[in-house]
Amino acid sequence: MALWTYLSRNWAEVLLLARDHAAVVLVAVALGTVIALGLGVATYRRPRARAIVLGVTGTMLTVPSLALYGLLVSAGLGLGWPPVVVALVLYSLLPIARNTITGLLGVDPAITESAQGMGMGRWRRLARIELPLAWPVILAGIRIATAILVGIAALGAIVNGPGLGELIFNGLRRLASPAGLPLALTGTVGVAVVGLLLDGVLLGVARMTAPRGRQAGGHG
Repeated sequence: MALWTYLSRNWAEVLLLARDHAAVVLVAVALGTVIALGLGVATYRRPRARAIVLGVTGTMLTVPSLALYGLLVSAGLGLGWPPVVVALVLYSLLPIARNTITGLLGVDPAITESAQGMGMGRWRRLARIELPLAWPVILAGIRIATAILVGIAALGAIVNGPGLGELIFNGLRRLASPAGLPLALTGTVGVAVVGLLLDGVLLGVARMTAPRGRQAGGHG
C-alpha cells in the first residue's frame, strides 16, 4: 500500500492523532514552563541552588524515555495521558530552567541598579525589567524543549499515550505486511510536521513579543 494511498483513506484519523500529539506536547510545555520559570527565578542569584537545579533537571534528560514511562506506570499513573504528560514535563525542565537562569543573569546590572535607585522593589524589577529582557532567551529554551518533547511524545504509545506514535508502533509491528511501511512513515513524517508547526508558532510568538520585551527594557 503506497503512502499516499494510505493517507487518502485515513487522513481524518491521522489529523486526529496529530492534534492529540500537539496537544500533549503543548500541555507538557506549558506546565514545564511554569515549573522551570519558578525554579530559575528562585535560584538564579544563588550559585549553589542554581547548580542543584541544573544538575537534577539535567539528570532527568539522561533517563531513557521508555524506562521512565514504565516507571511512571508502575508508580500508579496508569496508562494514557498521565504518564506521558508527567514524563514530558520532566524532560522539559532543563532547557527552560537553564535558559531562564542564563537570560536573567545576562541582564545588564546597570539597568537593575538604576531601577533600584528609582525605588523599584525586587519583584517589581523582576516583573517589569528582568523577565522582559530575558524573555527572548527563555523563549529559545521553550523552543528547544518543545522540539525535544515532540519526539519523546511519540514513544508514549507504549503506554497507550496519545499521538502519532500509535501509527509508528503499529507500522513497525506490521512491517512484513504491505500496510506496515506506510503506517510507520505516516507517523514519522507526521511527528516531523507537528514539530515544525509548533516551532513555527513559537517563532511567531518570539517575533510578536520581542518588541514588547525591548520596549519594557527601554522603559526601565
